[in-house]
Amino acid sequence: MDPGILVPPKGYGGHERLVYMFAKEYARLGHEVHLLVTAGSVVEGCTVHPFGKEGFPPKKWDARIAIPTAWKFLWKHRNQFDLIHNFGRLAYLLPILNHPIKKIMSYGRTIDGRNIKTINQLPNKNIVFTAPSDWCVNTGNTAGRWVTVYNAIDFSSYTPRTEVPADAPLIFLSRLEKLKGAHEAIQIALQTNEKLILAGNISPLKEEQEYYKNEIEPFIDGKQIVYVGTLDDEGKNKYLGQAKAMLFPARTGEAFGMVMAEAMACGTPVLAYNHAAMPEVVTDAVTGFIIENAEEMKLALKKISTLNRNTVRKVAEASFDVKVLAAKYLNLFQ
Repeated sequence: MDPGILVPPKGYGGHERLVYMFAKEYARLGHEVHLLVTAGSVVEGCTVHPFGKEGFPPKKWDARIAIPTAWKFLWKHRNQFDLIHNFGRLAYLLPILNHPIKKIMSYGRTIDGRNIKTINQLPNKNIVFTAPSDWCVNTGNTAGRWVTVYNAIDFSSYTPRTEVPADAPLIFLSRLEKLKGAHEAIQIALQTNEKLILAGNISPLKEEQEYYKNEIEPFIDGKQIVYVGTLDDEGKNKYLGQAKAMLFPARTGEAFGMVMAEAMACGTPVLAYNHAAMPEVVTDAVTGFIIENAEEMKLALKKISTLNRNTVRKVAEASFDVKVLAAKYLNLFQ
């Protein structure tokens, strides 16, 4: 794992959260687990090897020495492990690329296919590349063996709500950036006379600050449109569970969309645009609706009551629970 963010993360840290969950699950299954992660990380049942200091983005020196530090560690221990699972930079694997040890290289966003071609031109053994959706796999599947392994959440950490009142709010949970579509969620709520909970961090980028000031802030009234800030796990459980539906009108290249799985873990269906990985995460007319535009999203809201929240949870759990996906990772070489 790249240095800079603790495992488990205190706040932001998607891959760090995955590493934490998978490490715990591997250990629970009886495997000996070692982690090369940021100094100060603690994962019960696992051995942590310090790798750079906390601070994101990492300090220049930590970033500069990360690759040679990883190389030294992996070469020194190359005969001590059965499997190396890398959530960091591909370059970390170079010293053991042609070693028979089993290697998984996991990506979480769109992939530079040139790097994949380059690495596969070198002598290599027992390496599998994974990404969290078929859509994401197809951005990098230029060489080598590729497998889709969805991102995971720990469903036991989320409390499903089997029923919510008819006047329950909608929720939007994501970064408040233009391509994430918070402004569209607001307009949909206003035009359908629905209450909307907005949650997520405000970007420090100048253009996104202006977007928030001009297209989000003027509509926040504390009554129909309510902003609750960033949410920790407890907050997600609370607000996702009480919502009748999550609006996910993103037009970005979402490789997975973890918040959609978190909503479904609470039994809350998701309305998402037919873009990138969204159709893989949301089962249309079962765990939510896949739609093309804002007008269709407004129409889909009228059908939310036809979805069974127990079914939403069960279907999502079968695909995205950490136990299911940890087993898939461990079975890649069988």
